[in-house]
Amino acid sequence: MTDKRVLMIAYHYPPVRTSSGIQRTLKFSSYLRDHGWEPMILTISPRAYESVSNDQMGEIPEGMVVERAFGLDTARHLSIKGRYLRWMAQPDRWASWWPMGVIKGLSLIRRYKPKAIFATYPIATAHLIGLTLQRLTGVPLIVDFRDAMTEPGYPVNPTTWKLHRKLEQALIKHCSRAVFTTNGTREMYAKRYPNIPAENWAVIENGFDEENFRDAENGLDASRLGADGQMILVHSGVLYPQERDPKPFFTALRDMKNAGEISADKLKVILRATGSDDYYSKLLSEFGIDDIVSIEPMVAYRTALQEMMRADGLLLLQGAACNKQIPAKLYEYARAGRPILALTDFASNTAELLGKLETPWVADIAETESIRKLLGDVMSQWRRGLLTGVRRELADGCSRRSRTDELVRILDSLPEKA
Repeated sequence: MTDKRVLMIAYHYPPVRTSSGIQRTLKFSSYLRDHGWEPMILTISPRAYESVSNDQMGEIPEGMVVERAFGLDTARHLSIKGRYLRWMAQPDRWASWWPMGVIKGLSLIRRYKPKAIFATYPIATAHLIGLTLQRLTGVPLIVDFRDAMTEPGYPVNPTTWKLHRKLEQALIKHCSRAVFTTNGTREMYAKRYPNIPAENWAVIENGFDEENFRDAENGLDASRLGADGQMILVHSGVLYPQERDPKPFFTALRDMKNAGEISADKLKVILRATGSDDYYSKLLSEFGIDDIVSIEPMVAYRTALQEMMRADGLLLLQGAACNKQIPAKLYEYARAGRPILALTDFASNTAELLGKLETPWVADIAETESIRKLLGDVMSQWRRGLLTGVRRELADGCSRRSRTDELVRILDSLPEKA
């Protein structure tokens, strides 16, 4: 048994049923053993999850320690008619996870003596648990920022912003490494905390898992999704109403429909597992395009990958407020090998990656006319059989195995316990 152990603190871990956010920690924990590191997982009790599924439980490495600490969702378990005191959800709705998370974490550290703690955000309580354990034990801490914890105007609530910034400052002060998923976010934090040594900052992008895709390809229906002459576009995963505002896209569809350029028998757009289905259903009806755009529920991850590979095109939206972020689904889109239609800001890290992947179909997410022109061009190219996806050799550089290699280099470089 190796003495190189790492305690990984993550809210998103099977059996939670969610979009691609679950994959980062799950795949790190799957591949670290290949490098002589033994992961242990500290996560929250499944009761805290709004939706659960066993479809990825089999991907948890056999024999690996997984500790599930008690925690509740304030909005669902501690509210009265949906209302609760704001302090009960600080730093987030899963704040009740912190006490037992710390207790169980201390027990794991005493028993297994890990050389590092790895805590991942965007659930801030995971970082709070990691920070508390580091302060109590001196074990080196890696903080993984899948999203920035604070930005101007985010979080929107002033009290939450102040608490998140205070937590962020403590994390940066006491962690051995701060890891980000994009260069833009790393640079923003380096400017925000200029006294922190450059070697404390690192970037590990998101990625796709080759084994998941190979599994999805087994038994894959080779037929395309749509009827003859009907192009199918799929947006797979969460579609944030503000950060990925689709209203200009919906406006373009409405205008094209009114002009006779598209119809339900020529184009179908599937919005899969948006996270805001009721909101979008109402919006689509108001725009008069609910015959073209379909709201579909969450499905098993394998099924979602198969849908990506059978679509005629994959739709990506990322607003200018998130220029320093890259949607995790973009890496899966690249491996799926289908054409990507990206609506984003041209100055974003997302656009930068699209350029590296040589994806030509990009329009400004906020400009209806640009989106309309893009859709018209794409549909024309599709009818002529000229649309292509990301070349495999470009996609392969985004695999989860290669990302784990990067994490191992960080783990191997950590100082000894303080």
